[in-house]
Amino acid sequence: MSTAVTIRDPGYPTDRENYLTNSSGILSWIFTLDHKRIGMMYLAGVVASFIVGGLLALGIRVHLLRPDGVLFTGPEGNNIYNQVFTLHGAIMVFLFIIPSIPAALGNFLVPIMLGAKDVAFPRLNLSSFYLWCAGAVFFVSALLSSGLDTGWTFYTPYSTTTDTSVILATLGAFILGFSSIFTGLNFIVTINTMRPPGMTWFKMPLFLWATYATSIIQVLATPVLGITLLLLIAERTMHVGIFDPEYNGDPVTYQHFFWFYSHPAVYIMILPAFGVISELISVNSHKHIFGYRFIAYSSIAIALLGFLVWGHHLFTSGMSSLTTIVFSALTFTVSIPSAIKVFNWIATMYKGSISLTTPMCYAISFVFLFTIGGLTGLFLGTLATDLHLHDTYFVVAHFHYVMVGGTLIAFLGGVFHWWPKMVGKMYNDMHGRIAALLVFLGFNLTFLPQFLLGSRGMPRRYATYDPEFAFLHQMSTYGALLLGCGLLYALVVLMISLAKGKRAPANPWGGITLEWTCTSPPPYYNFERPPIVGDPYDFHNVEWDAEGERYVLTEPERKLAPEETPSEQPAHH
Repeated sequence: MSTAVTIRDPGYPTDRENYLTNSSGILSWIFTLDHKRIGMMYLAGVVASFIVGGLLALGIRVHLLRPDGVLFTGPEGNNIYNQVFTLHGAIMVFLFIIPSIPAALGNFLVPIMLGAKDVAFPRLNLSSFYLWCAGAVFFVSALLSSGLDTGWTFYTPYSTTTDTSVILATLGAFILGFSSIFTGLNFIVTINTMRPPGMTWFKMPLFLWATYATSIIQVLATPVLGITLLLLIAERTMHVGIFDPEYNGDPVTYQHFFWFYSHPAVYIMILPAFGVISELISVNSHKHIFGYRFIAYSSIAIALLGFLVWGHHLFTSGMSSLTTIVFSALTFTVSIPSAIKVFNWIATMYKGSISLTTPMCYAISFVFLFTIGGLTGLFLGTLATDLHLHDTYFVVAHFHYVMVGGTLIAFLGGVFHWWPKMVGKMYNDMHGRIAALLVFLGFNLTFLPQFLLGSRGMPRRYATYDPEFAFLHQMSTYGALLLGCGLLYALVVLMISLAKGKRAPANPWGGITLEWTCTSPPPYYNFERPPIVGDPYDFHNVEWDAEGERYVLTEPERKLAPEETPSEQPAHH
């Protein structure tokens, strides 16, 4: 005997219901309190920052095509190269990687995944965006004035002796820190207080777990960076002896303060990526996520352990033998929760009904690339090998396999996954997969040779190099050009979809989390009535509607108990 079902398909929104067309005019965007519009503005901002940082990176790689350099030559060539190098790192870290997934995708998705109408503090949310814009203005001002040549870490005594725009850049980073804190506070309160009835902690999507863990780091670690940068500005302007040896300061103290924030910041960058990948792999495998609780707990474990491992950045700066052993052991420990996630993702795909959509291609790329990044980190966490590899291209390759092969690839996968939900248009999936393949090939061709460069002793940050390294540098440069073409291709695919894409159904991928139960794009208030909460990874009730070319969610028809029959129900006023 078949069970009756109710098809739950919200269909398409009317223009009045659509959050993009609910109100019009530039002022409706500038003063909006709608979390979805704020997320879209963040998305536009971080993509613009990524384009600027990416062009600077291409300039670096083209310059290194020849041993004596190509672009930045002449008496000031080395100084210009240092400034381009610094601004690439600072823009990519502070303006793109840290806010990309939490601020852009997080702002758009967290309330909808919770079944809420908005975040807990909408005005604080808007102010965090404008603080991000203000911080970006300071960085652009540093770019257009006298530049910056300290490296993105602002190490002393470089940052206290250079004639470049250190104060502008550090003020920009200070303001961006407040933006990050406000975003983290908003998400913590939203997830704690606005979960709908029935959504317990262990019925939350894993993206929300990752966002929550990230927010904890943002709130606790970012103030340390802010205070450190203020001390740096005070020392530079008033010559107070804090970090600069010339004034009886200690530069190693600066390194401790900076990395106490910046290593947890690595997890601000990568934890949201873990959340995105968990969603992508489960949805595109059409299978319940394997080890849900282990993945959830591992996010919290990474957030907590991330505060204890900053010391491995200072192995060559001078430490006692006992301290290096402790930090080395802690560094190995933090790899365990990350390995749990990778194992569970692979187990989720095992015997799943995998759809090789564009988002899934990015998810599989992430697992491959992040695994390489994580395993190569073990060499840098071991004192004996770190002394040889420190400050070489091996570190550059490792860092980019984690940050670009991790955060950027997950960001791209997340954008392609939720793009139909955000804009209501479908993109060409075949062209999206081709772009993903180009990005994957270009990335590996760029950074795999750098592991060899570093193991052979090629220092990073150098504008020229010995001819023996020329072949590997040339491979890396050609890979960077291919990577740039792949990223441009991906952007074009998304832009074309805005003009020519088919109208997106509510649930194009067969997802079960709450954002797929509202229309595409979502209504202004997200849901007309409180959504039904269930297991976010139970795909038994997802069916493919061939006629409508979309997935629909079906629910067993609930029979009323005798005491619940309409005639006997008490009236509610």
